[in-house]
Amino acid sequence: MYIVIAPRPAHGTNAPEQWDAITYVPGGQGTERSFTREQLPEFIKLVMSKNRSQIIRWTWDHTKNVYPMLLDAGVSVASCHDLFLVQRILRTAATRAQNKLSYTPQVVLAASEEPAGHLLPSAPAPGQDSLFETPDENNDQSPTARELMDELHAQLQAIASAPAPGRLSLLAAAESQGALIAAEMKHWGMPWNKSVHESMLAQKLGPRPAAYERPYELQKLAAVISQRLGAPNLNPDSPAHLLKAMQNAGMRVGSTRKWELLSWVEQAPHQEERYRREEIVTPILEYKKLYRLFTANGWAWLDAWVHNDRFYPAYEVGTAATGRWGAHGGGAMQIPKDVRHAVQAEDGMRLIVADAAQVEPRILAAMSGDRALAIAARGTDLYAGIAEIGERTGSPLASRSAAKIVMLGAMYGATTGDSGKLLPHFRKLFPQAMQFTEDAAAIGERGGQVITHLGRTSPAPDTAWFETQRDVFTAEAERRAKTLARSQGRFTRNFVVQGTAAEWALCWMGQIRKRLRSEKLFGFPLKTHLVYFLHDEVMLYGPERETKLCERIVKESAETAARMLFGEIPVDFPVSIVVTDNYAKAK
Repeated sequence: MYIVIAPRPAHGTNAPEQWDAITYVPGGQGTERSFTREQLPEFIKLVMSKNRSQIIRWTWDHTKNVYPMLLDAGVSVASCHDLFLVQRILRTAATRAQNKLSYTPQVVLAASEEPAGHLLPSAPAPGQDSLFETPDENNDQSPTARELMDELHAQLQAIASAPAPGRLSLLAAAESQGALIAAEMKHWGMPWNKSVHESMLAQKLGPRPAAYERPYELQKLAAVISQRLGAPNLNPDSPAHLLKAMQNAGMRVGSTRKWELLSWVEQAPHQEERYRREEIVTPILEYKKLYRLFTANGWAWLDAWVHNDRFYPAYEVGTAATGRWGAHGGGAMQIPKDVRHAVQAEDGMRLIVADAAQVEPRILAAMSGDRALAIAARGTDLYAGIAEIGERTGSPLASRSAAKIVMLGAMYGATTGDSGKLLPHFRKLFPQAMQFTEDAAAIGERGGQVITHLGRTSPAPDTAWFETQRDVFTAEAERRAKTLARSQGRFTRNFVVQGTAAEWALCWMGQIRKRLRSEKLFGFPLKTHLVYFLHDEVMLYGPERETKLCERIVKESAETAARMLFGEIPVDFPVSIVVTDNYAKAK
């Protein structure tokens, strides 16, 4: 059952904001209810209590526009249909002819980047009688419930028309579930001991500086760098300024990157010169490290993102083309080692950090149907499994390091170096897996689009790409065309695997959330919540007494997610779990 909810258009009065709820019935609409914004949480609780045996998909324009206020009111829902997220999936899917998907958006939801390629136009906005007319000026309101119901109908019809409607329907549900999880992570927050963080900053950077000033330790390093480069007015915060000063001091480097500076040290003709170069480079690298800490996770970051000893990550669901999540500021997608000590459980509580092992290679084994790779994927270490097969067959892939290098090369399209040398041996041992990635790459090189297992579609190259492919009248133009074609091939080669891995992660988290909501311990609901997510890693936070049950939930949910996508397959998706009082101990 779908229930569409949305605010009514405001008419400039001081009356309470009104909301409408319409039960969706295929081909029409069911019951309609109206209430104020303040009554919305109670309405949802009432409907859920009267329909416990039914799955209600609360349908709204965008989860982050509605769900946070429900959570603040103490109301959480089991499932939803996020029209914005599903629209984004379907609009890109409609650009690929092979999908045979008929979809015309009925209302444009939220501002988002247009997918590349030809897009079917949206239905005209109310007050817009023709394609070239501008809608009424007052039409900047949020979509009404009736408009959203029309959009829901269009989306469900489009999904039903797809060649694999079951898979696409699962993707829509998983993406929407991801939006609920992201909102709940921001609501609950990750435990973050502000005092521990501040102590670490004081130890590494010195006392908190005044606004627009450098911390003491950075200022000391800046003076050392200026003296050793002979640049009294140097601003080491500026890469361009620093690079110019280094070059003026005789350093033959083309950037301020760490590897290039260390390479310059290694190229010293004798030991004495090496010592001299190290004296220059060491404070520069230390400055860069501390400057990154100061700007990315310093006092300003603490003030903005940590409140009441909680870090509230702001995730953006499916923001990457592959469906991977991003973050709207705050650095949720990367917590540096230096600051992980601040992620500290309170008394009686524990962090449960779960890391899925080598998900993308396992996804490749499942999608390609390569039986040999599936055998290697049994157990906790797929690379060791490949090495075992390599040793048994007399292949050069007899070491774990070689197995890892060649696997990454197969998925990312590396053709040079050690990976390039080992790929023929990988092809011999795992022909179906290799052919699967090469087929995806070939489609991309031709300008085609590929899909993930559940049906997320890769964006088509833009017009400039196709123009470059047609312009091959000179040797230079031909080289450029081939370079761009290979780049697009590498993108599509990895898209199918990385995108499907993102789908598995969504299903994994969705199952964890479902069981955390439904299971009980000693007759009481669980208090553990998902609080953090990074690609293949999740963090749960809750009472110590619940950890054993939650460990089992996390592991079993990984297996369930694999079955949801692929059915019964001979590929393992193992999860390593650490229960700890501090995040730094888990990594």
